[in-house]
Parts: sequence; C-alpha cells; structure tokens
Amino acid sequence: MTTFPFQALRRTFCLLALAAASLPALAQNMPQMDLPRVELRAGMFRIDAQVASRPVERQIGLMHRQSMPAHEGMLFVFERPAVQCFWMKNTLLPLTAAFVADDGRITNLADMQPLDETSHCSSEPVRFVLEMNQGWFAQKGIRAGQRLTGPVFQP
Repeated sequence: MTTFPFQALRRTFCLLALAAASLPALAQNMPQMDLPRVELRAGMFRIDAQVASRPVERQIGLMHRQSMPAHEGMLFVFERPAVQCFWMKNTLLPLTAAFVADDGRITNLADMQPLDETSHCSSEPVRFVLEMNQGWFAQKGIRAGQRLTGPVFQP
C-alpha cells in the first residue's frame, strides 16, 4: 500500500501561499500600466486617464513610473465624497493633483514633488482626483472652479 506524502503536499501548499501573499508587495515595486482608461476633457484638451478605482490601485497610483506622456494622467475614483489627501511616496514624477467634485468641478489644485511625503488635501469633500504631469494644468490655463467633462462626472 502506498501512502500519500502529506508532508510534501503541506510544504507545497505553504510555499504557494507564501508566494501568493508576496505578490502584492512585488507589484508595488512595478508601475501600474494596465488599468482601464477613460477619456476626459478639460475644455478643448483631451486627457487619456488610467482609472484607479480599487483600494490597491489607488494605493499604488503612479508610483515607480519613470515617465508619462503629456496628455495622460491617472484618475482616482473613491466610493463617496470625502476630504482626499495624497502624497508622493515612491512616486518619481512631479505631479499636479486636481481634486474634482462629482460634477467635474475642480475644487483645488496641488503641485506635488517627487518622493515627498507631505500630504496635499482637497479643499472640500470629493470623489475624484486627477493626477497629471506637473505644470499641465497651468500650461493649459486650467484653474480651480473650471470643469472637467467625461463619462464619470455627473452633469
């Protein structure tokens, strides 16, 4: 009669569980490049935004990105309006965060420096934050009070 090697099976299961548990840590050292995208507009300017809507996607954000095309950004989507605060841990690009109300109105803008862990917060409760390369909003003349449009914003 052959006995089943339970110890070997248990060891294999433990190794697989350990490997699976470390995947999020490994992913955090890699930039997110495969998130869904949405087209937004700021006046006549088109924005191709990756959408970070799950907690882990929002946590990683634009960390570890070496570059980002000028017309691209990342839209962070939260479940409900709240004061949202962002920092630049492990983020290599200088960014500007636009804090955006449900109707697309930009409540405030914050320039953020690479690797700086200073918090930059919305001036009022919002559900959306759009990060673009630093200077993009200023170069286009887009300021707080103006509206973004796109399928995610309610009229």
